[in-house]
Amino acid sequence: MQGVAEARFGSLVARGVEAVVHDPAAMTSGFWAVVLTFEGALTAVRLGEVRRERPDDPAPPAAGPSWPALRGTWRSSLDRHAYVAGVDEVRRRIAAGTVYQVNLCRVLEHDLPEDASMSALGRVLARGNPAPYAATLDLPEAGLEVACASPEAYLVRHGERLTSSPIKGTATHAEAMLPKDYAENVMIVDLVRNDLGHVCLPGTVDVEALCRLEEHPGLVHLVSDVTGRLRPGTTWRDVLAASFPPGSVSGAPKHTALQAIADLEPVPRGPYCGAVGWVDADRHEASLAVGIRTFWADRTPAGVRVLRFGTGAGITWGSSAQAEWDETELKAARLVALATGRHPVSGRL
Repeated sequence: MQGVAEARFGSLVARGVEAVVHDPAAMTSGFWAVVLTFEGALTAVRLGEVRRERPDDPAPPAAGPSWPALRGTWRSSLDRHAYVAGVDEVRRRIAAGTVYQVNLCRVLEHDLPEDASMSALGRVLARGNPAPYAATLDLPEAGLEVACASPEAYLVRHGERLTSSPIKGTATHAEAMLPKDYAENVMIVDLVRNDLGHVCLPGTVDVEALCRLEEHPGLVHLVSDVTGRLRPGTTWRDVLAASFPPGSVSGAPKHTALQAIADLEPVPRGPYCGAVGWVDADRHEASLAVGIRTFWADRTPAGVRVLRFGTGAGITWGSSAQAEWDETELKAARLVALATGRHPVSGRL
């Protein structure tokens, strides 16, 4: 049994599909649920019924269908051997001077029952892995079935103020952060400053926080905050063209990092490492997360419904191939356990 078609962003709930578009220029009025794949395909759904749930709101008579326990194993687009080889290749490219940092990712996949509801998975994630940019888009008629527990803000807009908060640096605890993690964060902050400089007023781009520590279930991150004020007349098409894909999940320089990703990753990332969130065109507000810690329903070429989840790590010259593989395991372990129906764990899958 499928649940009610809706999009949830924390306490914000939206229903009532009015339009589906694939061009950001069309988001001129109304409230939009947005997914932008890493490869650049946009799906934006205008929803007519938008409300905020309050803690004292009465509970609905039924929460909806439950999430099924998944049996069997997860498949990975890159196994450990292939991922380690990919890290070594990135380091060779860094030594050759063509790139400084590359985010190398793999996509996990598990067969999914036809009646499994992404709203149910969203409830599981909200209980077991609450996140500041949590989102559930259960809009199958629009082609969006996504459950996201992202800790990272790609773009947050309030009026003409734009903020991006890249995450680079992940460890089990603060003391385990390495100098490489701090250097990587600073490198990506510089890239984000450059991106926002293309659409923000001169002199307004600022780093309001650099390498602050942020705790999340099972791990800690280094997070920085980059802000700016948009130039008059700037559109969403302009903003996305200047800043997408997010620097924290691509690399630097961005154009050569994207070439390395295309060469080394065997499958598209889809919503993973893209953007997931909402745009309120009437209020000039938005909250778009980087699509990490993100599940989405898809189909194989044979038509089998599958659940997909991406995980990755930033590769620099100072990277250890085994340590980077372990980081992809750490980032996935808790979320995959929740989606599988097991008790959340940290460490290896």
